Amino acid sequence: MSPGAATNGHVTRTKTSELLRFATAGSVDDGKSTLIGRLLFDSKQILVDQLDHVVQTSERRGDGYVNFALLTDGLRAEREQGITIDVAYRYFQTPRRKFIIADTPGHEQYTRNMVTGASTADLSVVLIDARKGVSEQTRRHVYIASLLRIPHLVVCINKMDLVGYDEDVFDRLVYEVTDWAARLEILDITFIPISALHGDNVVDRSSSMSWYGGPPLLYHLEHVCIAPDRNLADVRFPVQWVVRPMTVEHHDYRGYAGQVAGGILRPGDEVVVLPGGRRTRISAIDTYDGEIEAAFPTMSVTLRLADDVDVSRGDMICLADDPPVAAREIEANVCWMGERPLEPGARYAIKHTTRSARAVVEALEHRIDVNTLEHEPADELGLNQIGRVRLRVSSPVLVDPYSRNRTTGSFILIDEATNDTVGAGMVVGVA
Repeated sequence: MSPGAATNGHVTRTKTSELLRFATAGSVDDGKSTLIGRLLFDSKQILVDQLDHVVQTSERRGDGYVNFALLTDGLRAEREQGITIDVAYRYFQTPRRKFIIADTPGHEQYTRNMVTGASTADLSVVLIDARKGVSEQTRRHVYIASLLRIPHLVVCINKMDLVGYDEDVFDRLVYEVTDWAARLEILDITFIPISALHGDNVVDRSSSMSWYGGPPLLYHLEHVCIAPDRNLADVRFPVQWVVRPMTVEHHDYRGYAGQVAGGILRPGDEVVVLPGGRRTRISAIDTYDGEIEAAFPTMSVTLRLADDVDVSRGDMICLADDPPVAAREIEANVCWMGERPLEPGARYAIKHTTRSARAVVEALEHRIDVNTLEHEPADELGLNQIGRVRLRVSSPVLVDPYSRNRTTGSFILIDEATNDTVGAGMVVGVA
């Protein structure tokens, strides 16, 4: 489709309920922003005024083509430098599914932004320039995707037009990535040869790569199964807010609002409120649209309990026979985001689900080389580096291993002097 055939904005929509969050990653100039722009354009998600702006900006820059990367590179600094330095979020939908895209930075300097954008993703799309092959940033992003336990990974070999749509180039890169990633915990990995600039295998099949037997990217995104990826076994409900309207109509209403982090909650379930340990039952589950019979991840609901128990923000409601661990000492992998390095003995605020405490770094056990996956001894953890640390927390936090629950197994570290988030942690175990 040519730019002149863009949609007029009257896109026919059908009711779509399932949401897929996915993040893009890759080295600088591998074509992440162009891919997202092409995906939006070919799926008819761009309005005429948006396209006109992109066309005019492309002409003013002298690009010589319609630069779809401009749809996502929203910051002026990004457009001037030709790189993505922030996480650009975009929403679109097809008749089959809704999507939230996090277009994350490719430059090593902004790895921390990539961690932030990918932390809640169901799927990660990693791009590789077919001419340049696998780079250190490719390995870094694949490793971070595995560390974040993103259930599905799609590796797009981009710019296939610049290597003559050569099947051998694609096969060689598939082998190289597969061989390296075999040492990681990646459950589902898919490879797709594409040209984001020309739209090959993005929304429609490419006539230039008849040797490729798989679906185009959008078809894969629409059909990948994400429901089994969520933990429906362990009930976890961090309390965000105590709801007491104190109106004449609702003077006796008392509910506990939050987002379901695991399991399925139903009226009548026997639950325990932690850390206090008081047992009760769920009497009702409320939403904006009224009462419901079941709540599951990642629904935001308000629970009403059968008994008048003491519940506060930061408490966790779970099934009485399946509680998380109340831990004071945590072993975790940490992606460091601070300008000042992490060192043993340093103190930070820790935010875990809706609970806050203080933490001290008892030990830095090792740093991880993302190229070799070797564990290196280290005295500090610098910006964008990843390592294993042991923390001691001022009050118990209710955790699960990150491999079991991505919400109750994660936390952030905050520099109390600046209030900056300096670390993202994934719980490995507790002492």
